[in-house]
Amino acid sequence: MIWNLGSINADNFYYLRHLPGPGETLAADRFQQGLGGKGANMSVAAARAAARVVHIGAVGDDGKWAVDRLLEYGVDTQHIARADVATGHANINVDADGENNIVLYAGANHAVTERMIGAALAEATPGDFLLMQNETNGQAYAAQTARTLGLRVVYAAAPFSAEAVQEVITHVDLLVLNEVEAAQLQASTGTELSALPVDDIVITLGGDGCKWVSNKAKTEESFPSFPVEVVDTTGAGDTFTGYLVAGLDRGFEMVKALDLALRAGALMVGRHGTADVIPDLKDVQDHDFS
Repeated sequence: MIWNLGSINADNFYYLRHLPGPGETLAADRFQQGLGGKGANMSVAAARAAARVVHIGAVGDDGKWAVDRLLEYGVDTQHIARADVATGHANINVDADGENNIVLYAGANHAVTERMIGAALAEATPGDFLLMQNETNGQAYAAQTARTLGLRVVYAAAPFSAEAVQEVITHVDLLVLNEVEAAQLQASTGTELSALPVDDIVITLGGDGCKWVSNKAKTEESFPSFPVEVVDTTGAGDTFTGYLVAGLDRGFEMVKALDLALRAGALMVGRHGTADVIPDLKDVQDHDFS
């Protein structure tokens, strides 16, 4: 089982000819709202990859629709609390080439308490996964508790904060980050990735695929991406991570789990949206990338 301490957002998409510069005002060509947040995206991705996922998080009084949507997509929502602040949301600008920039409001995502986390993880079984990102509070407590209980801890280091990574890194089994975040982590710690106290590190490289650094096995291996037409990169990294953890939870070796995750991420960049359009396992398995 996967226990995901993660954010839940309303994603507001604004489709533009180009991304706005400083002081620039642009009229959007189109607007769309959907379920998002890195946590929600990863929960949906893992559930669609045939894993059993329990989401740990919070929404405001305005967030019942988001909880209902997660439940509809196969995510266990019994550990999503109601907070006295607005549900988190993201304003996402997407240009004609599929690139984006994002403004986040944390809202209820920062109202998660240690009591909520402890109550959820008390139901976990040794060997389960704890998945986290840097869009909620309580990460250090969750990581330490999970490690004590015998869970395997996965940390997706986004949005990147060197301090947040260093608070949890001694409890992390698998660290997932993109190329920019990897460089930031090395710069902030002065330590090569191969010297970090983490068994496995996966660096996503966008259109160049990903790299796996196994500090446990003392090996590095690169994997190419699958050729696709990019429509929107939003949520592709979250889809990759959700599928990766789901594959590992199903007992896949890392290489097989990475192949599955790369396929899912490749399908995702061909779609507009986030959690609502994450591909399911049949889509991923049936798609011919040749």
